[in-house]
Amino acid sequence: MKIGVLTDIETASGYRIAGLEAVTAGPEEAARKLSEMVQSNQYALIAVDQRLLPDPNKAVERVMRGRNVPVLLSLPNLLDTFSGAGDAKAYMRALVRETMGFDIKL
Repeated sequence: MKIGVLTDIETASGYRIAGLEAVTAGPEEAARKLSEMVQSNQYALIAVDQRLLPDPNKAVERVMRGRNVPVLLSLPNLLDTFSGAGDAKAYMRALVRETMGFDIKL
Protein backbone atom coordinates (compact mmCIF):
# COMPACT_ATOMS: atom_id res chain seq x y z
CA MET A 1 0.00 0.00 0.00
CA LYS A 2 1.11 3.53 -0.77
CA ILE A 3 0.90 7.01 0.65
CA GLY A 4 -1.02 9.40 -1.58
CA VAL A 5 -1.67 13.11 -1.54
CA LEU A 6 -4.69 14.89 -2.96
CA THR A 7 -3.55 18.41 -3.72
CA ASP A 8 -3.60 21.25 -6.21
CA ILE A 9 -1.43 21.30 -9.29
CA GLU A 10 0.94 23.92 -7.86
CA THR A 11 2.09 21.79 -4.92
CA ALA A 12 1.83 18.33 -6.50
CA SER A 13 5.34 18.34 -7.92
CA GLY A 14 6.84 18.93 -4.46
CA TYR A 15 5.12 15.82 -3.14
CA ARG A 16 6.21 13.83 -6.18
CA ILE A 17 9.83 14.90 -5.67
CA ALA A 18 9.50 13.55 -2.11
CA GLY A 19 8.46 10.18 -3.56
CA LEU A 20 4.74 10.38 -2.84
CA GLU A 21 1.99 9.81 -5.34
CA ALA A 22 0.16 13.09 -5.87
CA VAL A 23 -3.30 13.29 -7.39
CA THR A 24 -4.35 16.76 -8.50
CA ALA A 25 -7.81 18.24 -8.32
CA GLY A 26 -9.68 21.50 -8.09
CA PRO A 27 -12.18 22.19 -5.29
CA GLU A 28 -15.13 21.17 -7.50
CA GLU A 29 -13.76 17.67 -8.19
CA ALA A 30 -11.82 16.97 -4.98
CA ALA A 31 -14.52 14.88 -3.26
CA ARG A 32 -14.92 12.65 -6.33
CA LYS A 33 -11.15 12.16 -6.71
CA LEU A 34 -10.77 11.36 -2.99
CA SER A 35 -13.60 8.83 -3.25
CA GLU A 36 -11.83 7.18 -6.20
CA MET A 37 -8.56 7.04 -4.25
CA VAL A 38 -10.27 5.41 -1.26
CA GLN A 39 -12.10 2.87 -3.40
CA SER A 40 -8.93 1.91 -5.28
CA ASN A 41 -7.60 0.11 -2.15
CA GLN A 42 -4.07 1.22 -3.07
CA TYR A 43 -3.44 3.65 -0.21
CA ALA A 44 -2.67 3.20 3.47
CA LEU A 45 -2.62 6.97 4.02
CA ILE A 46 -4.13 9.78 1.98
CA ALA A 47 -3.16 13.33 2.86
CA VAL A 48 -5.68 15.91 1.65
CA ASP A 49 -5.01 19.60 1.08
CA GLN A 50 -7.37 21.62 3.31
CA ARG A 51 -7.91 24.14 0.53
CA LEU A 52 -9.56 21.41 -1.52
CA LEU A 53 -11.50 19.64 1.23
CA PRO A 54 -11.58 21.20 4.70
CA ASP A 55 -13.07 17.96 6.13
CA PRO A 56 -12.03 14.96 4.02
CA ASN A 57 -13.57 12.44 6.43
CA LYS A 58 -16.99 14.00 5.98
CA ALA A 59 -16.56 14.20 2.20
CA VAL A 60 -16.13 10.41 1.88
CA GLU A 61 -18.01 9.29 4.98
CA ARG A 62 -20.21 6.89 3.03
CA VAL A 63 -17.28 5.35 1.10
CA MET A 64 -15.23 4.93 4.31
CA ARG A 65 -18.02 3.13 6.19
CA GLY A 66 -16.66 -0.22 7.39
CA ARG A 67 -13.08 0.57 6.35
CA ASN A 68 -10.07 1.12 8.56
CA VAL A 69 -7.76 1.96 5.69
CA PRO A 70 -6.83 4.41 4.31
CA VAL A 71 -6.19 6.86 7.08
CA LEU A 72 -7.23 10.34 5.93
CA LEU A 73 -4.98 13.19 6.97
CA SER A 74 -6.06 16.79 6.45
CA LEU A 75 -3.15 19.16 6.05
CA PRO A 76 -2.70 22.83 5.31
CA ASN A 77 -1.54 23.82 1.87
CA LEU A 78 2.25 23.87 1.93
CA LEU A 79 2.42 27.07 -0.10
CA ASP A 80 0.42 28.81 2.65
CA THR A 81 2.41 27.19 5.46
CA PHE A 82 5.92 27.60 4.08
CA SER A 83 6.41 30.76 2.11
CA GLY A 84 10.16 30.28 1.82
CA ALA A 85 10.86 29.62 5.51
CA GLY A 86 10.62 26.61 7.77
CA ASP A 87 11.27 22.92 7.39
CA ALA A 88 8.45 21.26 5.45
CA LYS A 89 9.86 17.76 6.03
CA ALA A 90 9.88 18.20 9.82
CA TYR A 91 6.39 19.65 9.69
CA MET A 92 5.02 16.68 7.72
CA ARG A 93 6.79 14.21 10.02
CA ALA A 94 5.26 15.86 13.11
CA LEU A 95 1.82 15.97 11.50
CA VAL A 96 1.86 12.27 10.60
CA ARG A 97 3.22 11.36 14.06
CA GLU A 98 0.45 13.35 15.74
CA THR A 99 -2.26 11.80 13.57
CA MET A 100 -1.08 8.17 13.52
CA GLY A 101 0.77 7.97 16.81
CA PHE A 102 4.11 6.95 15.28
CA ASP A 103 6.70 8.11 12.77
CA ILE A 104 6.79 6.97 9.15
CA LYS A 105 10.20 7.18 7.55
CA LEU A 106 10.23 7.53 3.78
